[in-house]
Amino acid sequence: MKGENRVESNKSERTLFSIEDINSRVKELGGLISKDYKDNNLVVVSLLRGSFIFTADLVRKMTIPVEIDFMTTSSYGHDEISTGNVNIIHDIRSDIKDKDVLIVDDIMDSGYTMKRVVEYLKSKKPNSIKICVMLDKPSRRKVDLSPDYVGFTIPDVFIVGYGLNYGDYYRNIPHIFTFD
Repeated sequence: MKGENRVESNKSERTLFSIEDINSRVKELGGLISKDYKDNNLVVVSLLRGSFIFTADLVRKMTIPVEIDFMTTSSYGHDEISTGNVNIIHDIRSDIKDKDVLIVDDIMDSGYTMKRVVEYLKSKKPNSIKICVMLDKPSRRKVDLSPDYVGFTIPDVFIVGYGLNYGDYYRNIPHIFTFD
């Protein structure tokens, strides 16, 4: 799959989750979340930039009204490992007081980013906060926090595609892969 919008690499790519795998699981998650929040006032908070593709696909599979907002955080830079220092670059615009919040992110590994976001959003007095991630990497967890909804649980490998980047590239790839 070398070509446009790709970083030249001498490594080979191994697909972990195909387009079909992803579409099927996102549909399941959308149905489950819709069932769980059928009588609630739900605000989906997408953590940019990694989760924008997953969030778009997920909310289109939901059958309930949702408000959608975005937050930008930073902890990786161009590295493969989180620095542990999480900055909120762009805050949500929605008033989430007394509303149910579902934070959507591409991956949860160390948990530093999610912990910081949950703590920050709790200060805005929502009714509840839950977490949905496309990928969960529990072997790397550094905080006591787990997502409520998970697309796939993965081992400790560096993955890219479907919103996940390597440097400034690969977010547009429709499947999830690793380098061998």
